[in-house]
Amino acid sequence: MDIFTFREEEELNKHSPLALRVRPVSLDAFVGQEHLVGEGKALRRLIESDVASSLLFYGPPGTGKTTLAEIIASLTKSVFVRVNAVSSSVAELRRIIEEARRRLALDGKRTILFIDEIHRFNKAQQDALLPAVEKGIVSLIGATTENPYFTVNAPLLSRMRVFPFEPLSQAQIETLLNRVAAAGGCKELNGVTLAADAREHLVRMANGDARAALNALELAAAIAKTDEAGGRLVDLSVAEEAVQRRSVVYDRDGDSHYDVISAYIKSIRGSDPDAALYWLARMLEAGEDPLFIARRLIIAASEDIGNADPRGLQLAVAAAQAVQMVGLPEGRIALAQATCYLAAAPKSNAAYLGIDEALAAVKKRPGDRVPPHLRDSAYGGAKKLGHGLGYLYPHDFTDSFVSQDYLPQGMPWQPFYRPGKNGYERYISERMEARSRVRKRKEESNE
Repeated sequence: MDIFTFREEEELNKHSPLALRVRPVSLDAFVGQEHLVGEGKALRRLIESDVASSLLFYGPPGTGKTTLAEIIASLTKSVFVRVNAVSSSVAELRRIIEEARRRLALDGKRTILFIDEIHRFNKAQQDALLPAVEKGIVSLIGATTENPYFTVNAPLLSRMRVFPFEPLSQAQIETLLNRVAAAGGCKELNGVTLAADAREHLVRMANGDARAALNALELAAAIAKTDEAGGRLVDLSVAEEAVQRRSVVYDRDGDSHYDVISAYIKSIRGSDPDAALYWLARMLEAGEDPLFIARRLIIAASEDIGNADPRGLQLAVAAAQAVQMVGLPEGRIALAQATCYLAAAPKSNAAYLGIDEALAAVKKRPGDRVPPHLRDSAYGGAKKLGHGLGYLYPHDFTDSFVSQDYLPQGMPWQPFYRPGKNGYERYISERMEARSRVRKRKEESNE
């Protein structure tokens, strides 16, 4: 390293965020992810044994993915090369791989290639890595906040071991803050006293993100007023000023998008309007498309409420129309109204199950024709062909019902729609059972 590079590194370290400057450099100092790096766990054993293996770290921001990669860099006997997927190119990857090939051939030195935000690599970039990973020219370590099973090519993913990272617990976040804020810590925190309620607020607002917690602490220390003795107190008011709102963990294109909408629909299905409103608020606060939410409400109204309360579908469609007409923020009220109604409504998935069973039956008998008595007899010559002959017009009979065959010839009758006993379906079920008894009597009389 020449004097200019050394000076550049020195200035970068001086002005980099606190979270970057206090990164741990050993596994013992690493906080969180005990299920991966705790004593005796597979990943810890892999790191400590310096076994060449391609790894993929997958999890939310601020959970230690890059930090752990840096620790591996300090412990491994391999040459560690780091690139960022945002700024890298195929040409750079090929250069790194060629250098790794020469290094391995001449010196027997292995190369670990760490790629941050690997989900941002396109298919061509990922394909460029595949031969080198396959032959062991490089050991690849990737870090991503996106579901790798959606964003990483299957051939490359099959050659990597995926390790999921979890958000840090509040106790783990507090451990980090206490460690950094302790006497003899970073110079920016010298003379700073962190009040207990302020620490609790920073921990709670971090939402499992260590980077967010440490950077919030740095900001709180910077804006805290200096007293006559030269000390600075970070109390609750200062902490609240540093973190004005809680960060909502949500990615409209990633896992959180699907996880939160799943929790929302399952809360409606589970008849919990309070939880459903919470997840609705979570999506709205994160900027989710309200029409996407409205479409899911329409689906839920048919899938989970169905004919137990047919008004649910009407209200869901009305809510979608209301959102289109008035937009946000007022549209949130219509979404909330529909959410509460559907969550509190009686539930039935009978129609949903019925159509799936009917589709399965159609696939088994794709060639069945419409029986003659059900065919259209209105066009010219249809009656001469026997279309409509023998059809019984239901309105000519008591209660507008008459038992006759409506399925293809030779297809045995089976109940696709089996209404439940909840809500309005209870009355539907009673009518269907009465008509089923009439059908059975007819079948018995024909025997």
